[in-house]
Amino acid sequence: MKLNLTKPLIIFDLETTGLDISKDRIIQISYIKAMPDGTETRRNYMVNPECKLPPMITEITSITDEMLADKPTFKELAGTLVKDFEGCDFAGFNSNRFDVPMLAEEMLRAGQSIDFSKCRLIDVQTIFHKMERRNLAAAYKFYCGRKMEDDFQAHLADQDTEATWKVLQAQLDMYDPAKQEEEDRKLENNMDVLNEFSRQNDNVDFAGRMVWGDVKGPDGKPLLDKNGKPRKQEVFNFGKYKGMAVADVLRRDPGYYSWMIGGDFPLETKQWMTRIKMREIYTVKN
Repeated sequence: MKLNLTKPLIIFDLETTGLDISKDRIIQISYIKAMPDGTETRRNYMVNPECKLPPMITEITSITDEMLADKPTFKELAGTLVKDFEGCDFAGFNSNRFDVPMLAEEMLRAGQSIDFSKCRLIDVQTIFHKMERRNLAAAYKFYCGRKMEDDFQAHLADQDTEATWKVLQAQLDMYDPAKQEEEDRKLENNMDVLNEFSRQNDNVDFAGRMVWGDVKGPDGKPLLDKNGKPRKQEVFNFGKYKGMAVADVLRRDPGYYSWMIGGDFPLETKQWMTRIKMREIYTVKN
């Protein structure tokens, strides 16, 4: 099924040196850029991580140190990627938990930035797990009617990207409201709906150090916005200030900001802290 896109959608997958967002590095990034007019472009980059690959990663992906030795570093690719990703939404398989946070962290390490808070993030795995609860290979067989190993080589980003794109289109075709009688089996072909459906938590930053909490009035009841929905604010989700609004903590204990900026936290978490701090300074001045 053709997606109802209102802006470009990047369907992507990463291969990395491991699963630690702060320490590991991207070794392959592959993506399909789907445009609202139906056109698609594909890119596949092998990336020099500037470190030796763990043997397990080579075993899983068949990517070797020799294959990456003459490839560009992520820092060298970052500018090109930011330009191509500008104004796009993003989709992937388990992307909201891993690929998007990893990409955000690598961008910041390279001195670049993508404001994912302004993007709609469509996680094909979340849709699949909420509907069928299996992995990519099972999803491909279930939605596309074929064994993934017959069509693709597993654990290569370009192969998994192609499979993910086919699964997403098949999901929307299967859960088309016109084809489903049960309400909980209907899924609208709309990027806003898919973004909300893919959401798994109320995290502000990808690491979950901050979450969105209700703004409450003197009576302890949530304050509502102009649309009648609870107003939200950033709240710490760890440590001695867990449950407290980040803005209130920064006013009460200014040194806490410096402690976090100098601490072993992901760069994206620090970016959010700085964003909140600067917003509060601007608010006070105005």
